[in-house]
Amino acid sequence: MAYIGKQPAVAALTASDITDGIVSNAKLAQDIISADTALGAEPADTDEFLVSDAGTLKRMDYSHIKGGGKVLQVVTTNSSTAVDCTSSTYADLISADITPSNTANKIIAWFNTAAIHQEEAETSTIDYVRLVRDATEVKEIATFQYGINSSLENIIYPNLCVLDAPSSTSLINYSIQVKRNDNTYNTSYGYGSGTNCISLILMEIDGT
Repeated sequence: MAYIGKQPAVAALTASDITDGIVSNAKLAQDIISADTALGAEPADTDEFLVSDAGTLKRMDYSHIKGGGKVLQVVTTNSSTAVDCTSSTYADLISADITPSNTANKIIAWFNTAAIHQEEAETSTIDYVRLVRDATEVKEIATFQYGINSSLENIIYPNLCVLDAPSSTSLINYSIQVKRNDNTYNTSYGYGSGTNCISLILMEIDGT
């Protein structure tokens, strides 16, 4: 800049020297974001983003845009041995432990197996299957079976899928328990044996 006489003193540029709204996109360095330090983790709820709300710049907390419903962890347990049940009192069939990372998160418990039983002619019976969280019953189902004759066996598939809300960050034990409505006949869970004939899968779902 040309001047006459003494050179003016250097003065720092201040906000009052710039008219509002005149800094355009072209004046910004293209690495204005990528050149900064990376966060390196999921943002906290109070971390802020700059967004354009129909052309007006606004700030927004991460809590408004983070998505729930993500699978955070999966725990699986399997049995390759069939288990016989003749009791009319609940007994453990299979169990697994999981520790939720947030009290707002949910747990999906999925139990899968096949069972076989043999009854007298024209005899019906009921098996009960339930999911237990520690000492608390979460869900119970009943499977109705009808015997054809003394030599034919009936196969049932007492599968169970439950969305539970334990509201805990402590280690939790989920177990599948089974019982008969009488103790006269036998039901064999894990029909056919083999790998994964009885399985329990626990999935932690982000509920925040």
